[in-house]
Amino acid sequence: MSTLRTISRIFDSKPWAAHIYVTEQCNLDCHYCNEFNNSIPHPSVGDPQKWMTKIRDLGVARLGFQGGEPLKHPDIVELVRIAKSLGFYPLSMSTNGFLLTRELLADLETAGLDSIHISVDRMTPIESTRKSMKSILSKLDWFKDSKIKLNISAVLFKETLDEMGQVVDTCLDRGIPVQARAVHDDLIRNRVLREPGSTDPLLGFIEQQETLKRNGQKIHTNWNLFAYQKAMLRREPVEWTCAAGYKYFFVSSTGKFWLCSQVRTERSIMDITPADLLSYNKKKDCQARCGVYCTINPSLFVTHPWRFLGREVRATWSSRLQRIGQNRPQRVRDAS
Repeated sequence: MSTLRTISRIFDSKPWAAHIYVTEQCNLDCHYCNEFNNSIPHPSVGDPQKWMTKIRDLGVARLGFQGGEPLKHPDIVELVRIAKSLGFYPLSMSTNGFLLTRELLADLETAGLDSIHISVDRMTPIESTRKSMKSILSKLDWFKDSKIKLNISAVLFKETLDEMGQVVDTCLDRGIPVQARAVHDDLIRNRVLREPGSTDPLLGFIEQQETLKRNGQKIHTNWNLFAYQKAMLRREPVEWTCAAGYKYFFVSSTGKFWLCSQVRTERSIMDITPADLLSYNKKKDCQARCGVYCTINPSLFVTHPWRFLGREVRATWSSRLQRIGQNRPQRVRDAS
């Protein structure tokens, strides 16, 4: 029933997915990130419970916990349990993994968490990002006996390119799905993070991931997002309508309704109506060269569902046919 409900959200007028910031505090301070604020206290359990109930009543099927760093919230396991009791599926969490322990992972599994996305940018930490594989490598084996699905996500920018191949190879060696996506610009502080001189290297790494995926490796990005990223970096037009605020929206740790991580309002989620959500079913001034992929993905699907599915099916079968009788590149170093 949950799967059918998720599929139906592609075609009906109800929201598909939402992210809730269970806290905006973080234990790291990556220079490209504008999604943390250590001056804002953790919300008490009652507030997120109220917001999640509202989100569910609006029709949302999929829910993601994020921050900040969600594992900083002292009641994170209880919040997962509440979300699961409300019927969200799948229920995911994005984390840097630093605060994860074996015991906490077991508790999150018991509470009903379906997947964890650990963000890792490099093998070793640097000043601009301390999200390193070195810091969480020993924790990856814990997922072998866990029902929680793991994938690794990385932010691809000038200062991560030199070690990103090692990050991808490390994950593939362990059979862990991985993706590295081009950094999005900071619309809150009006910072351009995709430097013009880095376009070709970013494109090159995205194409390496395509080659790996084409040859059967566990690259987590779908074909539509690969095509979108390449067009975005090349400044080529993409015909789509941003579904932020309509099919996909965010709720801050103070209960504010945000269209996405970069476009925020001061309205309370408790005041949002289905008519409000429908009003955001339109193109946005900021959608050109947008890099908020969690919003782009459903937007591309909802805008052109059959085109989206057609590209996925064609590329998947084409890749399978090409692999027959061929030696396939196993790692980034072989794909370059």
